[in-house]
Amino acid sequence: MVGEMAADVVTGGVLAHAVEPRGGAHVRAGAHEHGLCLNCGTALIDAHCHRCGQAGHVHRTAGAFFHDVLHGVFHFEGKAWRTLPMLVLHPGALTRRYVAGERARFVSPIALFLFSVFLLFAVLAQLPMFHFGDSPFLKNGGSGVVELQSRIAQEREKVRHELSDLQGELARERADREPDPVRVAKLERRIADARSAVHDMGVAQEALPRVKVRSRLGSGFEHWVEQKWAHATENPQLLLYKLKSSGYKYSWALIPLSLPFLWLLFPFSRRFGFYDHSVFATYSLTFMSLLAITTALLMTAGASSGIVIVALVAAVVHIYKQLKGAYSLGRAGALVRTVVLTTFICWAIVPLFLTGLLYLGLAD
Repeated sequence: MVGEMAADVVTGGVLAHAVEPRGGAHVRAGAHEHGLCLNCGTALIDAHCHRCGQAGHVHRTAGAFFHDVLHGVFHFEGKAWRTLPMLVLHPGALTRRYVAGERARFVSPIALFLFSVFLLFAVLAQLPMFHFGDSPFLKNGGSGVVELQSRIAQEREKVRHELSDLQGELARERADREPDPVRVAKLERRIADARSAVHDMGVAQEALPRVKVRSRLGSGFEHWVEQKWAHATENPQLLLYKLKSSGYKYSWALIPLSLPFLWLLFPFSRRFGFYDHSVFATYSLTFMSLLAITTALLMTAGASSGIVIVALVAAVVHIYKQLKGAYSLGRAGALVRTVVLTTFICWAIVPLFLTGLLYLGLAD
């Protein structure tokens, strides 16, 4: 629903606004000229208290409150319009400048990441290609799987009867004193098609998951895994919902998962610490979220599947540019580390994250 998507976007904006405490603060000109800070009692000498940072003017109207919400969602005090272009075009410079101390000019990495993740899930949840809830295959209780298996079995049995009848007709036609070659050829084609259909439906039956799984294992971890997997196959829609919910709540886990692998790019380096890598990872994940949103919207609008290849190339180029600028690398060093980091992402970081989501989906 569009309303649900809007709610998710506003929630992400409010969370990001909370991380950026001055992102939506509306301060009236001249409000700081006299008085004490209402938070800590310090005499005000500027628009914000120089001791605790609270705005000198605090509003008490509903209109001003909703203005703060909208301002937090769409403006981040204007920082977003400086941050987003740099994130797309100059990610290395953005990362380097933020780490060096230019915090007031840009949206913090975690605030922008929170907003982009909420926006990602809000958008994907509304697109047809990412909506599984109405699929008959995913009905509660595994009934969709059972129904599909039953229909395939019925169709296969029906085609078998037709095949038997066709073979009888062909035998009678050939036994005739003057068999009609055209009719014989037609019957042979229909028999070949029927045999192919029986074979294909048999393959389909084997490919379908088994809804009822009887454990042959004793007690222990293996038995627990088998029970959870059986439960998941009986209710795949619930499993998908849990995976989506876990991905929504634990997307932040990609940041700490990435840090050891970023450290491996600069082992034992004193120039770059985990804070540098955290800023790099968070801004990079934000860009990937925005790229995923753009790609999904273009595919929904009718773009060819080639747009996925373009998006993957854009992601790799972005990693290269961010590495090169953030860590002041030469072209060769940035290229080598891009290849290594991309390998880490494909074969370690993403699989570990998906494994964690699958565990969370099966654990409940």
